[in-house]
Amino acid sequence: MFVSSPLAAASATWLLFVLVLAFVVAPLVVDIANHQTIGMRFFAPFRFDKGFAFFLGADSLGRPIMLQLIVGARTSVLIAIFSVGISATIGYTIGLISGYFGGWVDNILLRIADIIHTVPSLLMALVVLFVLQPSILNLVIVLGITRIPVYLRTSRTQTMEVRERMFVEVAKAIGASDWRIITRDIAPLVFPTIRTLAMLEVAAVILSAASLTFLGIGLQRPDVDWGMMVSDGRAYLKSAWFVAVFPGIVIVLTALSANILSNWLRAVEDPAQSTLFFRARKKKRSSSQ
Repeated sequence: MFVSSPLAAASATWLLFVLVLAFVVAPLVVDIANHQTIGMRFFAPFRFDKGFAFFLGADSLGRPIMLQLIVGARTSVLIAIFSVGISATIGYTIGLISGYFGGWVDNILLRIADIIHTVPSLLMALVVLFVLQPSILNLVIVLGITRIPVYLRTSRTQTMEVRERMFVEVAKAIGASDWRIITRDIAPLVFPTIRTLAMLEVAAVILSAASLTFLGIGLQRPDVDWGMMVSDGRAYLKSAWFVAVFPGIVIVLTALSANILSNWLRAVEDPAQSTLFFRARKKKRSSSQ
């Protein structure tokens, strides 16, 4: 099923490539990436005479853009993974409890989610990071908290549907505890939806983190992410377009790949969408024969 979808395979390959760069290559080149060489200021891209590191050119302080992208990948990926992990774990757990028990527990948890959801996540992050010192930890916490209602509502809705099924009623009839029913019977059925949503949210978090850094509220040097690179290069778009364009392309490719892969996972796990997804492939194959 995965091999039969070239677009999903290409997206997964790109995301795997970014992960390898972020966790394997980035620690090895961080010192070289931050080394400033004023004589190489705005060095033009697509040239090998100054080494492979400068193939994508240099920024306003003579730092190699290619190595800056690799180091920025580590920061962007870490922020995305931990932010999504925090929000998905908390929202998934609270949604299971809220959807299963209902009543006053459900009402209290939903009101808390409504309070968080009424304030735009980007605006809340701007306010919090303006008051606190911008750092990777604060950025992860803010983005993680603001995305909790998305998972809470999804998990709650799925749980309320699953708890009405016959096997849950049978489990209650034979004396199974609420904890066992939630963890053994309901949670495994809700998890695939949360996993697909988390893949989709990775793209949203990467874009949010890049937006905050672009606005000057996110990370500060020596930390670097793709949004900071776009922000640094926006003043030189006419004279040195590549400083902002290359990190912008990487942001778009990563967000698009995460979106495509999440849609593919949803199509595979949903019987209706899966049938339509692979029916087109079969027709194309039969027509070619």
